[in-house]
Amino acid sequence: MIAIIKTPNPATISFAEAILKEASIDCYIMDQNMSVLEPGIMIPKRLMVIKDDEAAARRALMLAGLEKELVQP
Repeated sequence: MIAIIKTPNPATISFAEAILKEASIDCYIMDQNMSVLEPGIMIPKRLMVIKDDEAAARRALMLAGLEKELVQP
């Protein structure tokens, strides 16, 4: 799996996840519970996809206006 978005903003991660699910692209959010372990620290969450879905995921997220949030390959 590779990270395509890395951000501490939960709204961005949720929006991106919804876009990918709508496009039938499986994804997984890593580090979403880290704020429970370290309260007060903005720990970035990572949106992960499998390597084979990377191009389609990037395309879907760009069309949704999230190109600035994408991790560079």
